[in-house]
Amino acid sequence: MDERLRFVARLLEGEKMAPLCAEFGISRKTGYKIFDRYKDCGVQAFSDRSHRAHRQANRLPAPIEATIVRLKREYPGWGAPKIREKLRQQFTGPHLPAISTVHAVLDRHPLVHHRRRRRPRAGGTALSRPSQPNVLWCADYKGEFLLGNRKYCYPLTITDFASRYLLTCEALLTTQEKFAFTVFERTFKEFGLPQVIRTDNGVPFASAHALYGLSKLAVWWLRLGIQIERITPGHPQQNGRHERMHLTLKREATKPAAANVLQQQARFDDFLTRFNTDRPHQALGMKVPADLYARSPRVYRGLEELTYPFHDQTIMVTGCGRICFRGRKVNLSHVFAGQSVGVTQVGERIWLVTFMQYDLGYFDDETCRLEPIENPFGPKVLGEFNPSTQHHMRLEAVWVCVGAGCRGPSAMSCGGGGGGASRCDKSRRGCGAPPASCTRWSRPKVALRLALVADPAWR
Repeated sequence: MDERLRFVARLLEGEKMAPLCAEFGISRKTGYKIFDRYKDCGVQAFSDRSHRAHRQANRLPAPIEATIVRLKREYPGWGAPKIREKLRQQFTGPHLPAISTVHAVLDRHPLVHHRRRRRPRAGGTALSRPSQPNVLWCADYKGEFLLGNRKYCYPLTITDFASRYLLTCEALLTTQEKFAFTVFERTFKEFGLPQVIRTDNGVPFASAHALYGLSKLAVWWLRLGIQIERITPGHPQQNGRHERMHLTLKREATKPAAANVLQQQARFDDFLTRFNTDRPHQALGMKVPADLYARSPRVYRGLEELTYPFHDQTIMVTGCGRICFRGRKVNLSHVFAGQSVGVTQVGERIWLVTFMQYDLGYFDDETCRLEPIENPFGPKVLGEFNPSTQHHMRLEAVWVCVGAGCRGPSAMSCGGGGGGASRCDKSRRGCGAPPASCTRWSRPKVALRLALVADPAWR
């Protein structure tokens, strides 16, 4: 504003336009524009104006927006999909607003009740007790402690469950997953791959806000063919052998703490050798872990390329965790960024997303919103094509009441003929009634579940 004011003031004093524009570094066209605006508006011409376009080609017409608001006030219980359907019946124009546009209009006129988002609760998985080495590894960060240079140390430890062999004890300055990747890769190269890794639900092993609580580190383990076990939150005793090793580590290698991370790592290396080869273990019959442990026969060779020959399409997940499907974007999860997933059609406008042998969820090609499957670590819904059993199956859609305090689905046949039997979705809490007869809610919230089931009517 000050520059424009000085520019106009000097013009009013009689200076020429061309040399003055050259001095201020603007074109003569801009100079005349500023001067003409001053003559029209006075001092207000020196203020910045809005850069908003005078006309928006794709802006929703005012009559349609008013109709959306009117329909919402007439039918307060209707959402964007029903209001859009009502618009389709009333307007015959070629371009109807999308469901997301209708929702944006309702949100702009505050007609949308925003529910408080509940943070998903992490849960544990079934735990195994193998007796052979390299079947199950346990990993965790020992509690941080302060070094002599006033920096915190976060020891990352990995042990073999059966032999109690301490594979790795790495002194790290942070729990960021990029450093955990390096530690695990070095361990895999030295000792091979386990069948299962057991961790808690903290970072970087899990992510509270990602799909199924996975993290990029957990996805990498799945790519390597390693299964995942997680203890129940608040129950460290489920990883008791590992925690007992942490107690010994704390007593013998961290008190007092070293001056810096390099000296602390030297202590950890000495402790690792002593723990594996010198210290007898009562639980092992006074043997040392090195007497029972042997390197895994599964050699680490990096990641193999993912292929989905029995799916309709293979799609690469973008860096922001989306898949682009027929010009639409389906939000998956950022932990799958850079990974390939398979997409196959399992019903009319219903598509299944699969990562490796895990079915992640379903989406319909209209809303393109992923509906996760309850247990991705269970058996696959779609296996490889088998001509002898392909026609024994039919697709069954199960509508499950998922409102708080409700549990219980009612099944319906979907494309395969015959009636579907009722199922019970025990992963949800609730009153146990199907949505149609729910006694707690007048409008129970339902979600779609799909499964391939045996068709008893097939001959």
